[in-house]
Amino acid sequence: MMVDTRQMFFTSGHFPVDLVILALVAAFLVLRLRSVLGKKVGLQAPPLPIVPRPDMLARVVDAPVEAAEPVTVAYDIPAPGTRVGQLLQALSQQDASFAPQPFLANVRAVFPQVVMAYAEGNRSVLQTYLVPAVYEIFDGAITARDEAGEKQRTEIKALRSLAIEDVRLNTQNGVSTAAIDVRIVSDQISLVLDREDQPVTGTDAVTEFSDLWTFERVMGGSGDGWRLAAARSA
Repeated sequence: MMVDTRQMFFTSGHFPVDLVILALVAAFLVLRLRSVLGKKVGLQAPPLPIVPRPDMLARVVDAPVEAAEPVTVAYDIPAPGTRVGQLLQALSQQDASFAPQPFLANVRAVFPQVVMAYAEGNRSVLQTYLVPAVYEIFDGAITARDEAGEKQRTEIKALRSLAIEDVRLNTQNGVSTAAIDVRIVSDQISLVLDREDQPVTGTDAVTEFSDLWTFERVMGGSGDGWRLAAARSA
């Protein structure tokens, strides 16, 4: 007996056109969704180039504290009984002028200045607050952006919190240094635009950023202060 193999796939000669139409509609919707999400959500540019921890130089400068204003930013300072809290106490013993609260107040003042200086290509501000090795990385990123005809658009909508994450004290070749890691949580709009002002990366929606900045200084020098020595997403 011969079997008509055509009946194994289609019965009575009817092709399932409705299924094909539904499949095409579904594929179209998936492509449209990927297009929208890729522009608004999937590509979120960090506000700063990510830099490694560089070697320190002998002289740094303090960041000025802005005029007093109501504190709306949460400061997280480790308790004295914790490992990091004990290191903060040891740092205070080496430098009587150091205290965690004023230090975080300086970080709060410096953060928007550095972020906006990078966005605007203001190298003089970056030279003030960055150690030279880190400044070179930022300078290179700004140069590459300019050569590509791109612009960084950044708006800091709010600073949410600043938390001291770690402290490192080191002495080498008779030079004592201190480093403090600070986690900074902020709400920002951050995106890169091309020559036609079309978004390349990032989103114009307000996004929460969590960054870990490392500030370092050489201890004991007259006029020495803290400078940004590393910045990375956290």
